[in-house]
Amino acid sequence: MKSFTEMFFFEEITYSIMHHIYKTVLGFFILGFIVSCSNGSGNDDTQREPQGNTEEASDYKETSNGIIIELENFKASSGDSAVTKTETGIKANEKGWVSFDATFETAGRYRVEVVGSSVAKGKVWVEDYIDNKDGRTYNVTGTLVINSTESKTYKVEGSPFNAVTHQMKLHFEGEMDLDKLVFTLMRKHQETPVLLTQNMEGTEWELVWSDEFDGTTLDTTKWIYDIGDWGWGNNELQYYTDARTENTRLEDGNLVIEARKNDISEEWTSARLTTRGKVTFLYGKIEFKALVPREKGNWAAGWTLGDSYVDELSWPYCGEIDIMESVGYEVDDETGDGIAHATVHTPAYYFKINNQISSTKEVKNIANEFHTYGVEWTPTEVRGYVDGEQYYLYDKNANDLEWPFNQPQNIILNLAMGGGWGGAMGMDTTVTSQKLLIDYVRVYGRK
Repeated sequence: MKSFTEMFFFEEITYSIMHHIYKTVLGFFILGFIVSCSNGSGNDDTQREPQGNTEEASDYKETSNGIIIELENFKASSGDSAVTKTETGIKANEKGWVSFDATFETAGRYRVEVVGSSVAKGKVWVEDYIDNKDGRTYNVTGTLVINSTESKTYKVEGSPFNAVTHQMKLHFEGEMDLDKLVFTLMRKHQETPVLLTQNMEGTEWELVWSDEFDGTTLDTTKWIYDIGDWGWGNNELQYYTDARTENTRLEDGNLVIEARKNDISEEWTSARLTTRGKVTFLYGKIEFKALVPREKGNWAAGWTLGDSYVDELSWPYCGEIDIMESVGYEVDDETGDGIAHATVHTPAYYFKINNQISSTKEVKNIANEFHTYGVEWTPTEVRGYVDGEQYYLYDKNANDLEWPFNQPQNIILNLAMGGGWGGAMGMDTTVTSQKLLIDYVRVYGRK
């Protein structure tokens, strides 16, 4: 869901999340320079205007807390109307950006911190891969609100970066003094050691992998946790936690993923589980049985993402198969009826260019009863099912842009709150908890 999802419009960033000071930091590695400034802010997919005035960056400081990028040493600028240098950083005067290069030595998930102050509520966000060939805008932090007249640190966590040199921009809007950026490694990218390739010839299905969610604790030989609150490419509100029982637990033979409001100083917490780093799959029947939440604002999903995903530039080239997505605002308050969505995202067809190939199915009691959602993924087709009834077909396979599904995919289960789709009709402000229940996940091959 990067993720990665059903959506028919581009959405400007209209909300913001205030982040508290984070005192403990981990990791290390990135080389960086700095920075530039111009018009343009938001989270659409339009190509930014070319850089204006340029100035070579030459200074960065490496500490045990990561790489500190001093913003006064910017690489390029659009002019003095939007930004001026100070002794300790830059002064932003209006909407604009500053650019910098950063060489990441280690692929993984990072904490991104901005140090600064503002007389009003200034807004900043980081754009990655400004030189990308598709003219995309990769917002990798969501919006940070600088809301103190004293210099403070504002952070997001979990932003993905590959081990390459990144050309970036720090976008800002409003009057503020910005001192530096800090990138700190939280968790290295985990390669997946096991590939299961399923035979798709034959008349009978044979179970090759499953998790029945029996017992008392999650099987960590099958799943890892994605972590963080950077918006996940969709402006989502939740912070995904790591092995926190309030957000992930086994109860009565089910996996419970619970989103909680105003929890541990976060607007929302939730969980996202993935088989990446444990096992990845090529072809097969992937099926899970789930009970989705019902209130406006939630976005529940069971899906796959290409194992080649490392950071935002990987998508949609890695491919994505949305086995089931459900949003709370489509659930009828009285009956519990709702809609299941199936979609794939490929370089040729994906939601950021508004041509994704999707199907929907009305499901009675989607929020009151467990239903079975699945796909049959062959070397040439992806077919989607609800309770054994087919309602989706994707068979575009002329080239790699249409068909990235000859490469392995990882299974992901998550419950998001808000964002471009889940929050499209607003949030139910009375709701403090939402739960996605999953009875099992199973993968079959033919025999």
